[in-house]
Amino acid sequence: MTTPPEPIARLRDVRLSFAGVTAIDGVSFDVMPGELFAIIGPNGAGKTSTFNVLSGVYRPQQGTAEFLGQSVLGKKPYDIAAMGLARTFQNIALFEHLTVLDNLMLGRHQHIKYGAVAAFAWIGRAKKEEVAHRRFVEEIVDFLEIEQWRSLPVGLLPYGVQKRVELGRALAMEPKLLLLDEPVAGMNLEETEDTARYILDIRDELDIPMIMVEHDMGLVMDLADRVMVLDFGTPITTGTPDEVQRHPDVVRAYLGEQVTA
Repeated sequence: MTTPPEPIARLRDVRLSFAGVTAIDGVSFDVMPGELFAIIGPNGAGKTSTFNVLSGVYRPQQGTAEFLGQSVLGKKPYDIAAMGLARTFQNIALFEHLTVLDNLMLGRHQHIKYGAVAAFAWIGRAKKEEVAHRRFVEEIVDFLEIEQWRSLPVGLLPYGVQKRVELGRALAMEPKLLLLDEPVAGMNLEETEDTARYILDIRDELDIPMIMVEHDMGLVMDLADRVMVLDFGTPITTGTPDEVQRHPDVVRAYLGEQVTA
């Protein structure tokens, strides 16, 4: 008998509040290897707070949160990142005066083994590692098709390309799980379609599982393997996109439509 795979990430009955205001109320889910798991819900539903629990920014008052079989509660965000959790942000968080390549190289920081002295001398291990890191980053440049902008400061680039660079910086970390916080927010139709293709390639070619928070329902329903719906921090249902779209409570709470028997 084949042993079923273990979840990459697992939350169980997570409850989080701030000064008596509940942000998350009883959230539970698993993310399996190779899965694109989406979290949807109106503004203020608790989607980003769920990300913040898993990435160590917030510590819930109740429940458990695990990544690769280890509890992340009480761990610092940089320690969780070192375990292989990478994240993009709704608001672009790039260094606008640095080039595309330099921003991508920042994603390699946790893989750098040489010290300051070796880096200053630029010999031996430091030089060898730097060449290897640059080679890895160049592969990401090719993967995301951003060659023409590779040497430009990111502050000069179109918004959609900047979002792609941020995605590339997360990939530079060689993540075992990738959190995408509204990856197509503010994009036009062409940019959204391009990003959708890259997300599918990340799952299918790079075999990186993802959790995606997104308001574009067309994108979510086209790409996600499973979807969890939140409303005011409370999970309504979790299932395939087709199951979620037909769930009467989702229609009422999220789409605001009247369901008739």
